[in-house]
Amino acid sequence: MIDPTVALVLRGAGAALFLSAALHKLRDFPSFRVTLADYRLVPWWASGAVASGVAAAETATGAALLSPLARPWGFAAAAGLLALYAAAIAVNLLRGRRDIDCGCLGPAHRTPLGWGLVARNAAFAGLALLGLAPVAARPPVWVDALSAGAGVLSLALLHESMSRLLANAPRLRALRGDA
Repeated sequence: MIDPTVALVLRGAGAALFLSAALHKLRDFPSFRVTLADYRLVPWWASGAVASGVAAAETATGAALLSPLARPWGFAAAAGLLALYAAAIAVNLLRGRRDIDCGCLGPAHRTPLGWGLVARNAAFAGLALLGLAPVAARPPVWVDALSAGAGVLSLALLHESMSRLLANAPRLRALRGDA
């Protein structure tokens, strides 16, 4: 069983993650379609439909996580999407394709593929699966709302920091002479 505050944090952080990801994709859909096509997992002619499906799935997942009634479905969808993203990245890394953009931060911030992205998505999928655990029955108090808000903000900042570190890792290796 998980505490209701933990469930609120997981729901809020997951909703923020998926809704912001969908917004990145919809803001510049043509660029996202090209990024998705670069993965070479679907034919070019299908990339527009698949890109639309991904953006719709992220929007629906974020909305489901916001609804207490859709709690199990939202977390299951989140875990599935994150596992799918990890697998798509891993397939391309195993093909030796590290130089393509992951599409994680939208077109303004290019992030090359790496195993850190696979690990990050797997960790997030694990957190989504944690959200499927039964929630302890206890009445919420005012400090729960404050704690949940601080937890969501902390996870959002952690995600942004991790994303920036992963995006800048190749530049750091080049500066060190490791590339």
